[in-house]
Amino acid sequence: MKTRTYSPTPANLRRLATALQGGALVAIPTETVYGLAAHALDASACEKIFKAKGRPAHDPLIVHVLDLAHAELLAEFNYTARKLARQFWPGPLTLVLPKKPCVPEIVTAGRDTVALRSPAHPLTRRLLRLAQIPLAAPSANLFGYVSPTSAAHVLDGLAGKIPHILDGGSCRVGVESTILDLTNANRPRILRPGMVTAQELEKFIGTKVAEAATRLRRSKKTGLIAPGMLPQHYSPHTPLIIKDGWTKLPANTAGIFLRKPAGSIVAEAYWLSARGSLAEVARNLYRVLRQADNASHHQIWIETLPADSGGLAAAINDRVRRAAAKR
Repeated sequence: MKTRTYSPTPANLRRLATALQGGALVAIPTETVYGLAAHALDASACEKIFKAKGRPAHDPLIVHVLDLAHAELLAEFNYTARKLARQFWPGPLTLVLPKKPCVPEIVTAGRDTVALRSPAHPLTRRLLRLAQIPLAAPSANLFGYVSPTSAAHVLDGLAGKIPHILDGGSCRVGVESTILDLTNANRPRILRPGMVTAQELEKFIGTKVAEAATRLRRSKKTGLIAPGMLPQHYSPHTPLIIKDGWTKLPANTAGIFLRKPAGSIVAEAYWLSARGSLAEVARNLYRVLRQADNASHHQIWIETLPADSGGLAAAINDRVRRAAAKR
């Protein structure tokens, strides 16, 4: 299979919208990471996602919709869910809600819930308008590897496995969306941290939001309740080791720092932000992990953020810990 990358011209957007309607896979840009999209109500199209990525069937897919009206065709919304969608959509917040019968089981890993979000990237929103279908779209990479934040990253991992990539530039956020379980509106809980924090959610809805838990929510008959919950995920091929408070690098070891380091170790170091900005750290995390992974180091050392850093720190540390988890 030949993989083609498309510039975002009106003609190409129409062509890709038609391809999605016909059951083809298209890698699309979102504000978080690039997604591998298929017609969410076409089980055969969604099956292609799992095959191309090597993704296990127990890991469900997030369904991307244009707005709340489209989302309500796919899931049962409660008052809190509607309130949050109106406030945070389009944007990096995914809501887990009871699904309607039209959503195929392959999308939800056999569960009776579905994960929904409305992406903010203007190109994906134009595709959604043109195609007039919901799009199931996990990250556009081989399963378990570092998520893609550019069209080049997608091509690097999925060339020859998918037909179409829409080039929308580099992703603005850089880490996956916050996933919020709202199946019980009185007990909202974060399943995966992201740009939208528990503190923001609590302030808006006036209800305590449980932080992300580490245990998996999977039964013998169904898969996980949401994607991104496996202990080991987002991982480079090179062994990644968390090292906090270190100053020296062993031979043939790369170091990834939160901010630009000084001194003799710079030659083997990568940094996520020149100023220590959390937004820059998140935006650069996957790009720098890929850069270090491709440099033939024996190990990669990386530091994490202090637990009280707030904001995006929970999401960044979550991705780093899963990327460093033992295989």
